[in-house]
Amino acid sequence: MIKTIRDIPLKDKRIVMRVDFNVPMKDGKVQDDTRITAAIPSIQYIMEQGVKSLVLMSHLGDPKKDGKKAKEKAEKAGTAWDEAAYLNGKHRLRPVCEYLASKLGRPVIFAGEDSCFGKKNFIENQSSGTIIMLENTRFHAEETSSDDAQRDTLAKELASYGEIFVNDAFGTAHRDHASTASIAKFAHISVGGFLMEKEVQYLEPMIINPPKPMVAIIGGAKVSSKLAVLESLLHNASALVIGGGMAYTFLKAQGHTVGLSLVEDDQLDTAKAILAAAVKAGVRIVLPVDHLCAERFDAAAPVVAVDTVDIPANLMGMDVGPKTLKQYAEIIPGSKSIVWNGPLGVFEFENFAKGTGDLAKLVAAATDAGCMTVVGGGDSVAAVNKFNLASRMSHVSTGGGASLELLEGKKLPGIEVCR
Repeated sequence: MIKTIRDIPLKDKRIVMRVDFNVPMKDGKVQDDTRITAAIPSIQYIMEQGVKSLVLMSHLGDPKKDGKKAKEKAEKAGTAWDEAAYLNGKHRLRPVCEYLASKLGRPVIFAGEDSCFGKKNFIENQSSGTIIMLENTRFHAEETSSDDAQRDTLAKELASYGEIFVNDAFGTAHRDHASTASIAKFAHISVGGFLMEKEVQYLEPMIINPPKPMVAIIGGAKVSSKLAVLESLLHNASALVIGGGMAYTFLKAQGHTVGLSLVEDDQLDTAKAILAAAVKAGVRIVLPVDHLCAERFDAAAPVVAVDTVDIPANLMGMDVGPKTLKQYAEIIPGSKSIVWNGPLGVFEFENFAKGTGDLAKLVAAATDAGCMTVVGGGDSVAAVNKFNLASRMSHVSTGGGASLELLEGKKLPGIEVCR
């Protein structure tokens, strides 16, 4: 586990805290406040301890990278490019600061759009018990620099804004950035917030020693992006459910026909190796045995049910069929822990959402029966939210890439500084 704000005295201290307020924005307005809401318990606890100040820092997209793409898109379309309007609409944290203040029901002072540097006097001149938010840290090249010395210039400045560094930004825990990890080199004390604690509490056991039997459900488009997770979970899983686009690579590796389905031909040998490792480890691999298909990748495409493992040459797999769902219904209810990363089909299309939706219901029912369930990864999180089942999971992770890397068994810089 990690050290948290609960483990140290905070009264009369200055706190600098990394949060993950990388939320979707449109016209300068917050579109989804899930990540903001997730940070509020830590913020409220810190303020209840009577601190001198709490300085919040976050990134909000990547201004340079996103701006370059948006500019190229505008030029290609022949439309005028207004960089200032673009950055103000999507990358400035002032609107997020104001939104947070409304959620907390108390003032949050914005430190200004100019820079994250040189704010020490500004912070120390505020009244005791003030919450302050800095501008988007990624406006500074030092934040993400691969050069340690350059990154440390920002990290050292940020550390000077408080005596204690709190990392509650699990979504960026896999990044060794100035505000997520390097800052700990210059902070007197580094601990995690409650969100970080919860993420570690639920995700780490799935790799180290999960309640057994454990079922791992891995979906998504590509084997290559989930290879390390598959290999990691084989150590503890009793069953490995493989769905989504990646399932067709495994089916082809077994010698089945997959028609027009998404396949990574360069990963066929890898799929064969994973299947062989599963047999050796005594892990049951569960692949689709029937499918819902279409002739084209289109939400309006007519559904074609294929009652066998093999898919005709003119069709592509878009979702699992009823016989496959029956397999899931036999495995999931008897499990003691479930980790789910990636959807089973094209759940964004209503015609092909049944597999992922029915799976979500099975996992929710298992949770109700006492199973520990952890959902991680952007698409699977979006899926349980779509079917209004997130509240019935033991834990829904806020970090896509971070949860994936933790499930791979990697040590994440933003977590290690809280040990």
